[in-house]
Amino acid sequence: MPIEQFLKEYWQQKPLLIRNAFPDFVAPISGEELAGMALEEAVESRLVLEHGDEGPWELRQGPFTEEEFLALPASHWTLLVQAVDQWVGEIADLKRYFRFLPEWRLDDVMISYAADQGSVGPHFDHYDVFLLQAEGKRLWQQGPKANDDSPRLEGTRLNILREFEAENSWLLEPGDMLYLPPQYSHWGVADGACTTISVGFRAPSARHILEDLASELAANLPEHTRYTDAGLSPVANPDEIDPEAVNRLREQLRTWIDQPQHIAQWLGAVMTEAKYPETVELDAGEASDWREQLDQGATLVLNPASRCAFTSDPGTLFVDGEALPVNTGFAMDFCAERCLTLEDVEAYPEIAAENGLIDTLVSQGTLIYPPEDF
Repeated sequence: MPIEQFLKEYWQQKPLLIRNAFPDFVAPISGEELAGMALEEAVESRLVLEHGDEGPWELRQGPFTEEEFLALPASHWTLLVQAVDQWVGEIADLKRYFRFLPEWRLDDVMISYAADQGSVGPHFDHYDVFLLQAEGKRLWQQGPKANDDSPRLEGTRLNILREFEAENSWLLEPGDMLYLPPQYSHWGVADGACTTISVGFRAPSARHILEDLASELAANLPEHTRYTDAGLSPVANPDEIDPEAVNRLREQLRTWIDQPQHIAQWLGAVMTEAKYPETVELDAGEASDWREQLDQGATLVLNPASRCAFTSDPGTLFVDGEALPVNTGFAMDFCAERCLTLEDVEAYPEIAAENGLIDTLVSQGTLIYPPEDF
């Protein structure tokens, strides 16, 4: 299917099953390796047990111990590990297949390992997700759209739908992929042990946008900009806030928020905020000798935990929620390649100035030497 057709007919509109989306797919990480990651403090992980010690659909938060894994039942449980793309280069490479969508919309790559009949229950997400089957088989059932008013199952910390009626059902094998738009209810159950890769996308809520963006735009408005009502007609009732007054304010609001550059700056900062900023800090300072190292042929790369985007008017590089004025050509190249070499410094010498762009990105751990797994 041409990408244009997918975007026109399916993206954010309806589910799509893509058989053999990744032909001869070989999982870059096994269930055992995923469990090993869940032992680490810096990795966000969860266990969902359909029949837990504390009741049905028990949620446990990592990090876990080997003893906890050994004590798990033979079936009906799932391990979920977030942001695996920050730790495993082969998982990060999968994101490039989705660059027909804005990369700043992509959130992270979560991977789940499920024992036989393992599941996280019927639920829905507020964001788009591509579910790529990596190992084994999983039966996916897709139901109608749901929302925050849909009844939830009580007695569990999970947002499990109390009522679920399947409209479609598919058994996915390695390489198959299911796309689900926001709010479509779904329920995946492992048919034998299996691993599923979930590529999710960021979507700030309207509440967050209004709360945060309004403050940003208001800071740029002078005190003398106020509500006005020139050309007012005689009022029928002086105590009434009539529809004309409401419409007048609506029109003025449109004028006040018409600040495209400031909206772009806010959007770039919000959409590049690191989901796990503590992971970025883990590598801070590792590239302190970058000038000498680049001269010797080394490469600096964007920290796998970092995010970047750019605008061309004005030229701005957004990294981990910060807006950095730069040459647009450099910003475009950096976001595409996510690395820096001596050639880049020679092409854009201003980025290597004392306390300049590279110094800033290196000192905060955004630019590092390539980790072993990348």
